[in-house]
Order: sequence, then C-alpha cells, then structure tokens
Amino acid sequence: QVALVESGGGLVQPGGSLRLSCTASGVRFNLYTIGWFRQAPGKEREGLSCISSGDGSTYYTDSLKDRFTISRDNDKETVYLQMNNLKPEDTAVYYCATDPYYEFCNDLDPSIFTSWGQGTQVTVSS
Repeated sequence: QVALVESGGGLVQPGGSLRLSCTASGVRFNLYTIGWFRQAPGKEREGLSCISSGDGSTYYTDSLKDRFTISRDNDKETVYLQMNNLKPEDTAVYYCATDPYYEFCNDLDPSIFTSWGQGTQVTVSS
C-alpha cells in the first residue's frame, strides 16, 4: 500500500480552474503510475486520466482531455491534474490512485488501482 494524499480542491465558479496535487511519502514516487478519478454523489467512480511511470506517457478519458491535463514533477514527487473551464457537473470528490505493478497506463478501470488517497472535494458553483 502506498499512502497517497490529494490537495488543491475547493469551491470554484463555472469556467474557473483548479490544480489538484497528489503526493506520497516514503516511496520513490516517480516509479509509480498515478491515476486521477472522481466520484459524484450517487454515481460510480469515474476514471479521468493517468500518467505512467518511466516514460511519463499520459492517457485520458475522451470526454475530458480537452479540459484536464495531467502532469508530474518527479523532483517534487507530485502528480498534478490541471482542470480548466470547470462546469457544475465536475463537482465531485477527486482521488488519486496507484498500483505498484501497473506501469504503462492505458486503462482507467478503478479495480486496477489498489492504493487510494482520501480524496479532495471540488465544488463548481456560482
């Protein structure tokens, strides 16, 4: 298990932006593929994007790749999710997740990821 911590959530107006961060302690974070997910009340957990260890390749769910960007700073041992042009339907708890054996990320099935953070709330409202 890897202890992941998300931060950066909050209340933002429609059309605004937020940048979420995911960090971990006690591990070589750059060796881990990291995924971002969200879960709105009454809905299933939804995969958003992931970034692979090694070559840092990225993968997005099609509906969000024009607004969301994933990146990682290995020096800061942090993975970011930049979210632009936020909409009320983006309101959810956002999670980062990983699995030590998942290297090349091309699937956002939540069952692949075995370590999860506690989540950070994002609320988009005027």
